[in-house]
Amino acid sequence: MRKTFADKAIKLFKNLTFEGHLPEGYKVINTYTENPETLEIIEKFYQKFYGDFNTRKFIIGINPGRHGAGVTGVPFTDTKRLESKCGISTEFPATHGLSSVFIYDMIEAYGGVQSFYESFYFTSPFPLAIVRINKNRNWVNANYYDTVALYNATKDYMIQSLKETIKLGIASSEVIILGKKNAKFIEKLNQEAQIFSNLIVLEHPRYIQQYRLREKELFIDKYMKALNQIS
Repeated sequence: MRKTFADKAIKLFKNLTFEGHLPEGYKVINTYTENPETLEIIEKFYQKFYGDFNTRKFIIGINPGRHGAGVTGVPFTDTKRLESKCGISTEFPATHGLSSVFIYDMIEAYGGVQSFYESFYFTSPFPLAIVRINKNRNWVNANYYDTVALYNATKDYMIQSLKETIKLGIASSEVIILGKKNAKFIEKLNQEAQIFSNLIVLEHPRYIQQYRLREKELFIDKYMKALNQIS
């Protein structure tokens, strides 16, 4: 029996593991194995929006944040947007992710969740949340490129993860990369692995929400142009 995009995506999430060793002070949060409700959310979300055989276009972030996909399992989607925009309720405490706010405003401008998700797929080179311990001994978000040692520890895994994700049904010749620094490192990965032909770089949603909020509509317009440009 032919598997839908959702079937393949759900299987991929259920089997996500990272067995490498991160530098001291960093750790991985695998919400897919640590929280049974996350897998329930994943199944509902992907069956609802990806239960077909469409080929999607790639939008690549950095790695999941603690308050977005680090909880819900759905990229760029906190619990508030999961319920209010996607119609999927959860027992998790309400979470608020800055990136999620921008992304769902952008999705609304595109035409809504149904139109957006039938054409696009979010992922990250490192698909699990990374956290680091700060000087106050609290665990906070980290990016895979924060240190050379962290990047080197995750590089091979990221290349393999991107290749496996493409097998879901992704058009990989042109991809949208979120975040200029992120793009520099993905370009390095791509030079080694030759996964993509062309990278279209956009400002990261968190940067827009945190530092360029007054220009938000201009950035949404920029996103619209890129989404319509990608083949």
